[in-house]
Amino acid sequence: MSTMPQLLSHVDPEISAVLSGELERQRNTLMMIPSENYASLAVLQAQGSVMTNQYAEGYPRQRYYNGCRFMDEAESLAISRCKELFGAEHANVQLNTGASANMCAYYALLNHGDKIMAMDLNHGGHLTHGKDINFSGKYYNFVSYGVSEKTEVLELDEIRELVKEHKPRMIVVGASAYPRVLDFEKWHAMAAEAGALLMADISHIAGLVAAGVHPSPIPWCDVVTSTTHKTLRGPRGAIIMSKEQYAKQIDKAVFPGIQAGPLMHAIAAKAVCFREAMGEEFRRDQKQTVANCKVLADVFVKRGFRLVTGGTDNHLLMIDLENRIDGKVAADHLEEVGIVVNKNMIPFDTRTPVRPSGIRLGTPALTTRGMKEGEMETIGGCIADILANPESGEIKDRVKSEIAELCAAFPLYREAETAIAV
Repeated sequence: MSTMPQLLSHVDPEISAVLSGELERQRNTLMMIPSENYASLAVLQAQGSVMTNQYAEGYPRQRYYNGCRFMDEAESLAISRCKELFGAEHANVQLNTGASANMCAYYALLNHGDKIMAMDLNHGGHLTHGKDINFSGKYYNFVSYGVSEKTEVLELDEIRELVKEHKPRMIVVGASAYPRVLDFEKWHAMAAEAGALLMADISHIAGLVAAGVHPSPIPWCDVVTSTTHKTLRGPRGAIIMSKEQYAKQIDKAVFPGIQAGPLMHAIAAKAVCFREAMGEEFRRDQKQTVANCKVLADVFVKRGFRLVTGGTDNHLLMIDLENRIDGKVAADHLEEVGIVVNKNMIPFDTRTPVRPSGIRLGTPALTTRGMKEGEMETIGGCIADILANPESGEIKDRVKSEIAELCAAFPLYREAETAIAV
C-alpha cells in the first residue's frame, strides 16, 4: 500500500469534519422523520468494509468476475436470512434503493404502458407509485386511488369499484404517509377478483412486519418490495421478495435488466441487519415503536391538534396544521430546538407541496435510542408547546434544554465507538 496516511482525518480533513459534525447532530437532536433510523454499529462496520473493493456482477456462483468467493458467501447469507425473516419463497438483495426495487418489480412483471393502480402521492403514496414526474408515471399507465374524504382511510369498497372500472394489470398497496394498518388479505381478494397482480411496497413498515407487529403481505402478494433502512434498521438499500414462480423474472430484471455491479458492502450489511431483526430485542423495539407512537398521538389530541385519520396504528402520525402554520414553518421551528420532523401534504390539502398543511413524524429512531412512553409524553408536550407558540423565545429556550437533557440521557454511539460510527 502507499505510504500516504490512510486515516480520513489526514487524507481529507474537510470530509472528516463533515462526518464528525453529522455524528454530533444525530447525537444531539431527536430524529423523528419516520423513514429514518439508526443503524447498529455492526451494520455500519459491515457497510464500511473491504467488501466495497470487489466487483461481483451476477449472482452467487454465477459471477462474471473471479475473486468472488466471499462475495458469494455474504450474498447467500443475506438471501437466506431475508427469506427466513419474512417467510418469503424468493428474495433478491441486490437493490440499491426502494425506487430501484419498484422499478425492477414493474420491469419484471409488466410491459411498457401496462395499467397499474397505486396510492395517490398526495394521499400518502410514493413517487414511484405513478407520479408523472417519475419514471413510473412516464412508462406505465397509472390510475391513482386515495383515502376517503370523510374518514381519511383507504375504503376498500370504494377502491374495488375503481378496480372494476379500470381493470389494472397490477395493484400496488403501500404508502409513505399512512398511519393505519394495511389488510393485505383483503387486497389479495380484490386483486384476485380483477385478475390483477398484487404488489406490496412495505418500505415503511418492514420492521413491523418482520416482528409480527403488522400483518405480513408475503402470503398474499405476488411481489413485495422494501427498503432496508427504515423500521428494519439496516443499511440504505432495498430488497425484492416474490413467489417462487416469479424468481427468474425478478432476478433477470435486477441484473442484467436494471443494475450491474451490486454494492457488496451494502449486501453484507443487509445480512447483518436481517440477523439482528430475528432477535427478541428487535421484536420488542418494534412493539415499543408502535406503543410510543400511540402515546404521542394521544398527547397531540389532548392538546387540541387534529391528526390525519384521528390517530395511528403504526410508527408514524400526521398533524394537520392548516388553521395554524404551514408544515415547512413548523418543521423549521422544531429543528431550532433539536426536533427533526418533515413537512408533508395531508389528504385533500389546500396548500402546495412546498408549503403543505401538515407535518409527518414518527418514533422508530427514538425507540432505537431506548425511549419509551414517559419520554413520548415529554417530547409530545414539547412539540405541542412549540407548535402552539412558534415565536416564543422563552418556550424555545426551555424546550431546547429539555431536548438536550433527553439526548444526553439516551446516548447514541458512545465516545469509545466514534471511530466506527463515523
